[in-house]
Amino acid sequence: MKKLLLLVLFISVATVTYAGGYRVSVQGQRAMAMGHTGVAVVNSAELVFFNPAGLVFLENKLNVSVGASGIFTDVIYQNEDLGISSETDSSVGTPINLYASYQVNEWMSVGLGVYTPYGSEVTWPTDWPGSHLVNNIELAAIYVQPVVSFKLSDHFSIGGGPIYVTGSVNFNRNLNRTLADFEGNRSNVTIDDSGVSNWGWSVGAMFNPTENFRIGFNYRSEIILEAEGGDATFTNIPNSPAVPFANGSTTFDAELPLPAELTVGLSYQFEKWLFAFDYNRQFWDVYESLDIDFGNTPTGPDSVNPRNYKNSSVYRFGLQYEATEKITLRAGYYRDESPVQEGFFAPETPRNDSDGFSGGLSFAITPKLAIDASFFYLRFEEVDASYDFYQENGQGVPFSGTYKSSAFAPGLGLTYKM
Repeated sequence: MKKLLLLVLFISVATVTYAGGYRVSVQGQRAMAMGHTGVAVVNSAELVFFNPAGLVFLENKLNVSVGASGIFTDVIYQNEDLGISSETDSSVGTPINLYASYQVNEWMSVGLGVYTPYGSEVTWPTDWPGSHLVNNIELAAIYVQPVVSFKLSDHFSIGGGPIYVTGSVNFNRNLNRTLADFEGNRSNVTIDDSGVSNWGWSVGAMFNPTENFRIGFNYRSEIILEAEGGDATFTNIPNSPAVPFANGSTTFDAELPLPAELTVGLSYQFEKWLFAFDYNRQFWDVYESLDIDFGNTPTGPDSVNPRNYKNSSVYRFGLQYEATEKITLRAGYYRDESPVQEGFFAPETPRNDSDGFSGGLSFAITPKLAIDASFFYLRFEEVDASYDFYQENGQGVPFSGTYKSSAFAPGLGLTYKM
């Protein structure tokens, strides 16, 4: 399920995406409200994800943050020259996160994070014009990340740890633009697999030149999810010697690269105000092709789908204001560059450069417990684009049109400290 997983991730990002490719940037309610900044912000156990090095600077011995978001997305495809249009079914992604940290002593803290940076669903209408590329896709990927943080001095710390990833995927597309059985039902293939897993790692550092000024660094390694022996099911195949497929099931192999990420940033606190900036570099050039290798029964050609992604950047800005002893207000903005290059715009990842606007607040129920609320609106630039590498009968058949996409995500969480 190698490349197929890839595709899944892409689709999930396309309709529930907030960072390049199929990356879903909703890893903390407080950070999300501030434009998803956090590499140099010390205010909760969300640091397990954003920068483990900062955990040793949290004031409390035990810190817990838990949250979930509902992501509502919409994608519209149009080709005015052909007079056709399609719209994805309304889908709701529900990324979750759970972080906890514990201060072992003055110079060491440990933590654990469970979060879903990849996971969503997209469904196009049955037999829509791009059904030979994708009909629907569902993806779920869960990250489990234990970390340790060391204070080397009052001004400098380091942290990091291993990352375990497990995922599942279900993907369906028509076999080509016209093939159908004798009753007119379009021929299609469904790929399904679960329990695909692998390991990666992360490392971070934090430098505090002054009491109010912090600089952060965090790197997460590339992780390749490889699947062997997934289930591939062919349906509505006409019984003809001219068709190199047959109804039934076989296996497939594929791989999905989850790209490495580097984030650097800073934060500055002035009285009740906190400003944060993060620069995030995502190394998408690892995603060269979405290839699926089918088994021998039934016989059928492998699927080769060039993607040729490029590395991309995200620029994030966040602001926090302590309005009262109980209420803290937050707002943010980020500019997210698409990793998709010209001629490689596939409808399983119908996204372009985007602008994200976010906001939220925390309300302290008690000195130990607070409710965190956030929202963000993601506006993708309208784009006229094409995928030029689909092959049928040995000939290239470009698929082009205009894509309009948007996403909205409200979220709620709890922060506990003692």
